[in-house]
Amino acid sequence: METPVCAAFDKTIDSGGICVNVMSMILEMHAMHNEKLDLNLLAVFDSLLRERSVTRAGEQLGLSQSAMSHAVNRLRAFFDDPLFVKTGQGMQPTPKSESLAPTILALMATIRGQVLSQAQFDPASAMRVFTLCMTDMGELVFLPPLIKRLRELAPHCTLRTRQVPLQQVEPLLASGEVDLVLGSLRAAPQGLFQQQLFMHRFVTLVSVKNQEVGDELTLEQFQRMPQIVVTLAGRSSEAYDSALEEQGVKRNIFLSTPHFLVVPLLLDQHPDLIATVPQELGNVFGGYGVVKVLEPPLPLPSFALRQHWHPRFHQDPAIIWLRELVKDTFDGYPWDGARLKQGGRD
Repeated sequence: METPVCAAFDKTIDSGGICVNVMSMILEMHAMHNEKLDLNLLAVFDSLLRERSVTRAGEQLGLSQSAMSHAVNRLRAFFDDPLFVKTGQGMQPTPKSESLAPTILALMATIRGQVLSQAQFDPASAMRVFTLCMTDMGELVFLPPLIKRLRELAPHCTLRTRQVPLQQVEPLLASGEVDLVLGSLRAAPQGLFQQQLFMHRFVTLVSVKNQEVGDELTLEQFQRMPQIVVTLAGRSSEAYDSALEEQGVKRNIFLSTPHFLVVPLLLDQHPDLIATVPQELGNVFGGYGVVKVLEPPLPLPSFALRQHWHPRFHQDPAIIWLRELVKDTFDGYPWDGARLKQGGRD
């Protein structure tokens, strides 16, 4: 049997499934007060740290507003600290709360991964928030069919998406703050499980107002015309750039942005610009009627889109079910309307 790693302290977890440092911390907490520490309060802390909202945290835990307020007051009394203060950006943790966060997050992740994972997951009756990390492209292209399947099979479960830097992927998966990461990660953190969903390729977008480019884009036009490029650190866009460099192709880059969703608007307002994006996204943008989707004028490699998860939750029935749902959804690609429209025509 593998020995999992407690991400917060880089210590091994004992056979009982509890991180030694975490257990020591709990014992110290008991020594601070005569009363016992109700572990349910740690779940409240964990949820409040994620949601930064008493209302949303209560909804996630199935607690009423008054019950949540009572639990938060008990936490504050136990630690003799406000823990979370109300700001314009929601409930923000105090320094004391931030110092407690790694320990409590590690403990709750251990409980979810080592204890609750022994229970069965019934999607028809489960009430759970699944958190996925993906780009705005993923939200636009992949969320609609995934939401459709989730609502059919797990009507009481909900989704949350996050966009995070590559260096935060592993700790967020390890803590359970993120359940799955979907994307084309060139430098995925070591130690994560991964599964290929499908291969995607690139297409070039040209405004329908552009009078120079017809149904085909020449290599000369591709190199000369000003381009919008979407730059995402550690993802397939970097491999795309490398492929162009290997072929000696130089682009006239006018704008670099981390966001895909601005591309069709900018191409519509500035028809002399072009952009190369993953085909699945190009198909969506092509449906707006403002751009035409063309084959690039040079061969480009395809890239794998994968889902990634942490070993700690590899046997978690809920995460197993979620992974299977994602895989089944992607196995059904192309979805309705997801086909290449050459030159703006079917």
